[in-house]
Amino acid sequence: MSSSCTKWRIRRHAMPESPSLSVVLATDVYETIEPVVRALRAQTVHAELEVVLVSPDPEPLKTRVTPVDDFAAVRVVEIDSLVPLASARAAGVRVAAAPIVYVGETHIFPEPGWAKALIEAHAGPWGAVVPGFGNANPGALSWAAFLGDYGAWLNVLPQCELTWAPTYNTAYKRAALLELEPLETMLTTGDALMVGLRASGGRFAFEPSARVRHANVARPRDWIVERYLGGLLTAHSRLQSWSWGRRLAYAAASPLIPIVCLARVRHGVAAVRRTGALSFGTYPALVAGAFISAAGELVGYLGGPVEKAERRMTEYELHKLRYLSSR
Repeated sequence: MSSSCTKWRIRRHAMPESPSLSVVLATDVYETIEPVVRALRAQTVHAELEVVLVSPDPEPLKTRVTPVDDFAAVRVVEIDSLVPLASARAAGVRVAAAPIVYVGETHIFPEPGWAKALIEAHAGPWGAVVPGFGNANPGALSWAAFLGDYGAWLNVLPQCELTWAPTYNTAYKRAALLELEPLETMLTTGDALMVGLRASGGRFAFEPSARVRHANVARPRDWIVERYLGGLLTAHSRLQSWSWGRRLAYAAASPLIPIVCLARVRHGVAAVRRTGALSFGTYPALVAGAFISAAGELVGYLGGPVEKAERRMTEYELHKLRYLSSR
């Protein structure tokens, strides 16, 4: 997070004639996104939202989510495959009509004022606005996964200008995204998108009043696998433009990755600890998760195979609600 944590003035907006915010969701079937669609219908400005659904089986979605649901518009995009998810999400961004695009997930649930807060924040000079995250399924392993991924952007932290933002669950100026084509190589778990936006002068904001709840893998075996795959795929996404020398340098430095990752989320961990929400088991799990992820990154930097990893991670991303607790 940046040290620039100052309040900015919100400009109120009139009801637009076209969508103000497009929400891109990649899915296999309607049931996978049904909880998210319910949360979008509950938005205070749902009539300003465009819902963009991306799927290999689009026809059933066209009858289940329509503008009759009080959205400004609904678009359904057909693709060949959901693997990799980055390509599916890029297809949704390209057809979106609103000037602001939120790259969503099937396991994130916006609170009713979320959309309004994002739209108003984008009246400022921001290329990307990050919402405030909360944990949808608290527990030691869930907290460890959640804090490891989103601990820098918790809804209990102050409004800030950021130096970095997560690729997913962030609202972007669509025009800024389209300048960074090909999006398939940008909308990955790595940092290519943020590097590109910053290079073009983009600025990022954190708006904690735009609250979302994020569900997290909590089954022990799947938790370990997901942490590992996340590191592996993050490393792989970075390698497309790297020399072997740089790969080997990062591989050699991989023992330092857990320290860097834990340092990034320390303020979030401290903030949640003050609320009394964390059990003692969260702390060793958080450290273990950082080391498991670092092991994945090491394998990725050394050129480890990713095809099966991509498919398995897509299963977790699409159907995370299946993995919230032990059988």
